[in-house]
Amino acid sequence: MTTLANYFALLAYPEIDPVAVSLGPLAIRWYGLAYVAGILLGWWVARRMIARPELWSGNSIAITDRHLDDFLVWAAVGIVLGGRIGYVLFYDLDPVLANPLLALQVWNGGMSFHGGLTGATLAMLLFARKHALPTWSLFDIVASVAPIGLFFGRIANFINGELWGRPTDVAWAMVFPGGGPFSRHPSQLYEAALEGIVLFAVVQLAGRRGGLLKAPGTVSGIFICGYALARIFVEFFREPDAQLGYLAGNWLTMGMVLSTPMFALGLWAILRAQRAVKTI
Repeated sequence: MTTLANYFALLAYPEIDPVAVSLGPLAIRWYGLAYVAGILLGWWVARRMIARPELWSGNSIAITDRHLDDFLVWAAVGIVLGGRIGYVLFYDLDPVLANPLLALQVWNGGMSFHGGLTGATLAMLLFARKHALPTWSLFDIVASVAPIGLFFGRIANFINGELWGRPTDVAWAMVFPGGGPFSRHPSQLYEAALEGIVLFAVVQLAGRRGGLLKAPGTVSGIFICGYALARIFVEFFREPDAQLGYLAGNWLTMGMVLSTPMFALGLWAILRAQRAVKTI
């Protein structure tokens, strides 16, 4: 069985040290750098977007560079806290109940996109209220750049050799450390492509070429729907978390369950935005 699995693994998994830089007891991991890169590059693209008033409703936007600079910290806190709390609640609650200190061990892995999205949304709501900003336009800005962070995050998952896919014999299958002797789908790369590159192109084209930033909330809805569809699709190739397994049959996963209401929420946001435009 091992020989057969290795034969089908025509692409060698590039074993990259998860630690990018080590300075004595201080270890800087690729996973942490992925978060930093995603947030900073997203901030840079967002600043370029608000510099083009013609993209926005009324050919102006109340959100300034200063607002985006201040929001960086809010976004980072919302993403990290939400992502960690979401992972604990959705995927790994029992061990944390037995030992609450495990919730603080972020370096051992365990972040949930759905939790991170919830945390980021709360951060946006609070920030918009504090500074009297148009909430849906802030949502649209973040949605327009969020796929950048998703791309880097999935690449970091690949480097860490985690969240690998189900066993397969496709020509691009890989044998992951910790994944047993079987060749598997590199599902992290599927997600990096769909949730990152493809979704970024879609939301950017919708906002910059399609003029949909003029209907606040539309781009946010497109992002949410696009992520939900991409995640549900990739879940058919991704190995479910070992502590959960399949929730039903041999196909339903927690990722699918959490993404389905996201799709409905995205559709609601799009319809709400279009109705709002028609009533103006």
